[in-house]
Amino acid sequence: MREAELGKRVADKLAKITLLGGAERWVLVHLEVQGRREGRFAERMFVCNYRIYDHYRRPVASLALLADGSASWKPDTFGYRLFGCDMRFSFPVVKLSDYAGQIEQLLRDDNPFALVTAAHLLTRQTKGDVARRAAAKRRLFVLLFQRNWDKQRIIDFLNVIDWMMRLPAELNDELWADIQAMERSDTMPYMSYFERKFRDEGRQAGRQEGRQQGSIEGRRGMLSALLEERFGALPSTLKERLADAGDEQLMAWSKALLRASTLDEVFGLE
Repeated sequence: MREAELGKRVADKLAKITLLGGAERWVLVHLEVQGRREGRFAERMFVCNYRIYDHYRRPVASLALLADGSASWKPDTFGYRLFGCDMRFSFPVVKLSDYAGQIEQLLRDDNPFALVTAAHLLTRQTKGDVARRAAAKRRLFVLLFQRNWDKQRIIDFLNVIDWMMRLPAELNDELWADIQAMERSDTMPYMSYFERKFRDEGRQAGRQEGRQQGSIEGRRGMLSALLEERFGALPSTLKERLADAGDEQLMAWSKALLRASTLDEVFGLE
């Protein structure tokens, strides 16, 4: 409402749900996704709640998902008291940063929202470190292919993660070429999607022969960053093996990393 003194009063998401018992009764769930601190956020939650109730005359559950970087900001109540009149509005809050220490658990969880939460947290943690972000993004892509989901859902999640975890064009091209090569070798059913993506964005792999060596170096750096993300600092002997490895060997180690629980398993030392 342009004339409203409070400002914007738009609910991010308003959903009608049915109860498990199958009854005709329905409720409204109002979800606010907030990406930054806002001084009057709790008041806005209250205003949205009562305006939704006023419009539908139905119970409204207001829920807040906070995706900002402040650990201390968790508004969950709005209210006031005047002349014996006491008004209090409380709402549940989920703070994504509270899960920062649980990324490995989130990545193992089958819940799609766990994967999105992990992607959000990894995006924040890798800000300013493109090598770590490329490694994290690659790991998320590979995990997606291991999910027993239908093709379209996986493609949708690929696009969401690609949008969240932005990389310099060259690194992003190398990542997609790497994933494309893995898909071709495993004969998985996404090739038409990858080929279309490269065609539409003008990124056909190998369009410049002079970039081949750069792609190998990029893949080597990405694998090194991913290994350090999983297992910590690499021994000098393994760094030397990485430096001497060709494209075929790097691809084999990358695939071994999907199933390995130790460095020795990745490099075939057990």
